[in-house]
Formats: sequence, C-alpha cells, structure tokens
Amino acid sequence: MKASPNIIYIYADDLGRGMLSCYGQKHFATPNIDRLAGEGIRFTHAYGCSFCAPARASLLCGVHDVHAGRWTFTKAGVYKELDKGTMTLEQVYELIHNTGIQSGPDDVYLPQILKQAGYATGQIGKLEWGFATTGEEIAKHGWDYHFGDYDHQRCHGYYPTFLFENGQKVDIEGNTLIDCGARRSAFEDGERIDMTGRRIYSQDVYDQKLLDYIRQHRDVPFFLYHPSQLPHGPVFYPHIHPSVADNPELTDIEKEFASMVLRLDRTVGLILDELDALNLAEDTVVIFSSDNGHTLGYSQPGRTSGQELLNGRPIDNIHTKFHSDTCGDVFDGNDGMAGLKLTSWEGGVRIPYLVRWPGTIQPHSVSDQLIAGYDLMPTLAELAGAEMPGNKDGVSFAPLIKNEADAFTGHEYVVYASYMGPAIVTKDGWKLRCVIHTDKYKLGPFGAFINQIGDAVEYQLYHIEEDYREDNNVADQYMQKVLELRQKLVKECDGNLLNGTPQAHFAFYGNYETM
Repeated sequence: MKASPNIIYIYADDLGRGMLSCYGQKHFATPNIDRLAGEGIRFTHAYGCSFCAPARASLLCGVHDVHAGRWTFTKAGVYKELDKGTMTLEQVYELIHNTGIQSGPDDVYLPQILKQAGYATGQIGKLEWGFATTGEEIAKHGWDYHFGDYDHQRCHGYYPTFLFENGQKVDIEGNTLIDCGARRSAFEDGERIDMTGRRIYSQDVYDQKLLDYIRQHRDVPFFLYHPSQLPHGPVFYPHIHPSVADNPELTDIEKEFASMVLRLDRTVGLILDELDALNLAEDTVVIFSSDNGHTLGYSQPGRTSGQELLNGRPIDNIHTKFHSDTCGDVFDGNDGMAGLKLTSWEGGVRIPYLVRWPGTIQPHSVSDQLIAGYDLMPTLAELAGAEMPGNKDGVSFAPLIKNEADAFTGHEYVVYASYMGPAIVTKDGWKLRCVIHTDKYKLGPFGAFINQIGDAVEYQLYHIEEDYREDNNVADQYMQKVLELRQKLVKECDGNLLNGTPQAHFAFYGNYETM
C-alpha cells in the first residue's frame, strides 16, 4: 500500500441523491455508484451549494459561499466566438482575464496543496471555476494536467466542437454545432433525431482521458478530479438504457434522463474496474458527490414542474415549495426533501456523498455526521500528509474515513447561500432559513441599499431531524433559537446577510448566464 493514497474525486452535476439506488431510487439501479456505498461510507448529512459555480469554487478553496466579495462569476458563452471566427483564442483569454476577480495573492487552492505534498494533479471534465475560465487560470490553481471545457454554457450541450488540453484547443472531429448540440431530448415521437453534427458524446472522450491518466500515473501518488457534465440539462442522450426502456411508469424524457444518470454510473464502473486491473484499489480513495441538489430537466406540463403544485398553485419558495408527491416527480430525485436546485430548502443543497477506500473504510458504513463541500480541502490534506493553510472554513472528516471517529470534532453548523437568502444548519438538526424579499428594498447609487435590510428579511426555523420535509416553520415558538442562529449566520456572512444572496448583487450588477 502506498504511503500516500491516490485520490479520485468524481463530481456529478445537478444530481439529486434520490436518483441513486443506494439513496432509495426505485425505478432503476446504479450498481457502480452503489458499489462505492457498499465498499465504503455513505453520508446522509452532506451539503453542497445551491448551484454549480459557488459549489465548485467552495470545493477548491475550502471556504463557504456566504463571505463578502469572495467570488464573481465570469460570463459564459464567450467561447462561441471561436466557432464563429469573430475572436481568436488569445482574445478570448484576454477578455476573461480582464472581466473577473482573479486569484488573490493569499489564495490557496486544493490542487496546490496536494501538489506541494508530492502529488501529480489532473482535472478532466467540465470547468472548475466560474462560468468561463482559461488554461492559464486553471494552471495557476495547481493542476499539472487539465483536459475539458472552459465554458459553462458550452457544457449545456454534449457534443463539443472542441475541448482544451492544457490550454490548447483540441478539435473534436464530427461535432460541428456551435451550441455543442444543445437541445432537449435526442428523440421526437419516439424516434431519434438526425444526429448530423453530433458524432462524439463528451463523456466518451472524458472516459478515455480518465483511464489514460490513471494508467500513466499508476506509480506515483495522484489526485484526479473529474467534474462531469452529467446529468445536467437539457436532457440529451441518444441511447435509452435497457433497464428503463420498457418501464411503463416512465415517460420518454424521464427514460432519457435516467439513461444520463446511468451513463455516469458507467463511468464510475470504468474507473473502479481500472483500479482493480492495476491493483490500485487499496491504494486509492474514491469520492463521489454532486455540486448541488436535484433539478427537473425532465419537467412536463401536467406531470411534474418546479414552478407549481399539481393543483396549479404556484411555488414561491417562501410559503409553498416543491415536494415530489405534490409536484409529480416520479423519481423523487430530492429523496423526499423540500425544494430543488437554486433554493435553500434541503433538496436544493443536500447532496449524495460516498467515499470508498478498500481495506481502510468498513464496508457498508453510514455516517450521519454533518459535512460540507468546503471540507474536502482539509480532508484530502490530512490524508495526503499535506500542510493546511489556516484561513479556511472546512473541517477534515478524514477520521471518519480512517475509522477514527472518536477523533472527529466536526462542525457545529454549516452555512450556504441561495438566490433567496442564506441558511444555517446545525449538527443537532436546527435550520434557520433567511428569506430576503428583494421587492422590499432598493438600490441607490453605487449599489448602496436605501432602506435597512432587516426590514426585508423573513426568518424561518425548522428542526429537520423531526421535520424532514420542512413542513413546519417553528420560528414563533423558538424565538431565542432564531436569534442565536441569526447571530451566527450574520457573522459567517461577514456582517451582511446579502453576502449570502447572490440575487441581490446581480440586481445591481446585472444577471449572470443561465446555470
């Protein structure tokens, strides 16, 4: 066994934990992802962020996303100009480097820490920073090798005309559509559409690069990060998986979405099989999670929607919210919790989290400990024997992986932002949700708020251990608990709850591209 274990992190995109059979999915099985749970540890109280860009930044930086001025989101879509021939690659890079907050002098990133500990570092897949990035920026973060797409908007299609390898453009033969083939569904009236311009599915390219990387680095400690596009919408997969093809309870678009989840499951299986073939299984920690909670790429009028209940009542995410049973989600993708991606309900931020390390982790382990995406940095630093910087929010859960649970102190609470306001969840199950009513304040010159933010905040308190669905707001009964958690949340927001509300800042600075 290696003194320092290899580390592979597989990061799903918009995957609600209820879509996995190890978390309860009934309409199909995800055997390879389930293998991670069966041979390792499954976490039940893991939190990401409410949408992808802050989740990825939080993961890499080891800090939560409610700090003041921590990140800005660069605009997506600029790489289309390469296909159009209106900009050169150098011009695209220059534009990105001059339109977003760049790495600060004191910033430290996860791959930098592992690289300093002697690890080879590789990233393969969807971009890991903002909505558009460059090879230069990724290299600054500490990646020795990187292959994939640098533009979030292009990742809404699965047939890229080009990808990047260490900053150099790599054309993908047979993919000719500027939008990377983005559209909802590969089928019309049950028949597959004309696939002209869509020849090579992006995950097929990534799979080969992942296996190549593992083979090439089998003799050295390595950290391999795979942020997949799957199963982010729009739903598009050209082959319906046999396990769902004849399921009478699923519509065509639901079968197609399930096939995307199963395509990701196949990638996990390829990685695990390769580790076995190279006798690296006991030398390798494999971690699987999602960036945020569930979303409805397969919504259909009259069947399921994130905008209204089955009875037609609109969802305002204040007093009405999404639940699978009241909104018709046949998959129950958010595992019975309230809400979807972008919201601060549990279903928007509570994620699947699995860790496998044969010979070290007790098989079929389950942990109810509170962990967050920003805990990855200190955890991997401890596993690798690397030095950890002090200005981070994360807490190492390595003791839980190494069967040293008595040494785990954990979080008192975790925090996260959302477009309606931040939230705090404690280890004993209390949750304070701040809803900021943006219609109750307005911005003055230079973004100054004219009236007091306190006038626009509604506080909702839930005890999620007893109220899993977040049906019962008990703020009026436990005002002292509200005040206690509010004080902690304001502190984490660096004195201003708006720092946990990206929507408030975009109201002044302009909207970001679709996520």
